[in-house]
Amino acid sequence: MITEINVIHCYKFDDKNIVLDVFSGSIHMVDEVAFEIIQMYENSTIDEIKATICPKFNVTEADVDECIQDIEDLKADGKLFVEDKYANLALDITKKRWTLKAICLHVAHTCNLNCSYCFASQGKFHGDRGLMSFETGKRAIDFLIENSGYHKNLDIDFFGGEPLMNWEVVKQLVKYGRSIEKEAGKNIRFTLTTNGINIDDDVINFCNDEMHNVVLSLDGRKEVNDRFRVDIQGRGSYDKIVPKFKKFVEARSDKSYYMRGTYTHFNTDFVEDILHMADMGFTELSMEPVVTSPDSPSALTEEDMPILMEQYERLAREMIKRNNEGNGFTFYHYMLDLTCGPCIYKRISGCGAGTEYLAVTPWGDLYPCHQFVGDEKFKLGDIFNGLTDSGKETSGKFAKVNAYTREGCKDCWAKLYCSGGCAANAYHAGGDITEIYDYGCRLFRKRIECALAVRLSNLSEEDIYKRI
Repeated sequence: MITEINVIHCYKFDDKNIVLDVFSGSIHMVDEVAFEIIQMYENSTIDEIKATICPKFNVTEADVDECIQDIEDLKADGKLFVEDKYANLALDITKKRWTLKAICLHVAHTCNLNCSYCFASQGKFHGDRGLMSFETGKRAIDFLIENSGYHKNLDIDFFGGEPLMNWEVVKQLVKYGRSIEKEAGKNIRFTLTTNGINIDDDVINFCNDEMHNVVLSLDGRKEVNDRFRVDIQGRGSYDKIVPKFKKFVEARSDKSYYMRGTYTHFNTDFVEDILHMADMGFTELSMEPVVTSPDSPSALTEEDMPILMEQYERLAREMIKRNNEGNGFTFYHYMLDLTCGPCIYKRISGCGAGTEYLAVTPWGDLYPCHQFVGDEKFKLGDIFNGLTDSGKETSGKFAKVNAYTREGCKDCWAKLYCSGGCAANAYHAGGDITEIYDYGCRLFRKRIECALAVRLSNLSEEDIYKRI
């Protein structure tokens, strides 16, 4: 018998009773009677259901029969209690041919901030400081196109360190990419991540012309941001970057950007930071849990977990309220497209680290993603000679990791939303990319519950309260 956790996930959010059918993706909002019957349906007889439901909710046996019939109709329509039909696809994914879709260009292994929680060791990635030359970046773009196979849409992220410390090379590389993409039959989307220190009119104008997306780093309130995001002299960055971010976003109009923050043990009330940014007029927001050693004072603790869970719920309520008032904002982890989301292959395999996505150092070395850069065990090769034999072996290991091959994902209702989670987080937490990062998994599941509640709040009152 299929266990409940593999088929449906039932939870409450305020006055909503939400039922997620895991493998069809169907979502149902039901009344209390239906909510409890659904949870009993697979493991109880009809007489047992009636004996429990009728006295508890003061309903008749005919009411229960009607609800059960509705459940069975939904089951027949493939919208409830749908069995897993994707396991074989996971095997196909592990055998797919290696083709590159995106690269993260580390144009600067140096930074003009000195954030102590930085996973990249203040931009050096535990190695030497350095700037990528135009020639190396040019070869990286050629390498991407040469190995992109059937992919038409390609992504190039300018990353660091701080990429604006190598701004002229960034502009040259964009120009080069634009000069060859059409002849190669490709469409390149450029993204930039910046701490904002070096933003000026040239950066604003160029990004608005050429960058598909821009990620702006701000941790929220001044006292929170300036705890970690400081310069070499220890001076906070808030007063310098916020005016620049405001000018940047105002000029960006309807083009994509993200205000991207990090929360730590010192600001577990991170919703205050999100609302602070929203109140300043920033509407596309993201806030990520810190990635750091468990020994770090900024590391999140088990005692923080209940606070974080409450914070995500509070954020969802505030988003629903502001959406209803006409002054809403988006939160990266709550953006779910319930009708036209990622294909099932993407939902199983995830970000493509080590297979479709690689990071390139200033010297042209290749790593599975930016979070593995500097760890020689994960060096795959370089853009001049391609993947080494050991690099191909490592890439093959990444290709085999997905939502179905991780043992820790086996009974998780959220695995088709997280695709098995982040390989880097799994490695740093448990020493193996095939493991899971349990702390992050619990946060992710809460975010999905809240995201569904926010998304469903857009439905009409009649839809919310009707029984199935």
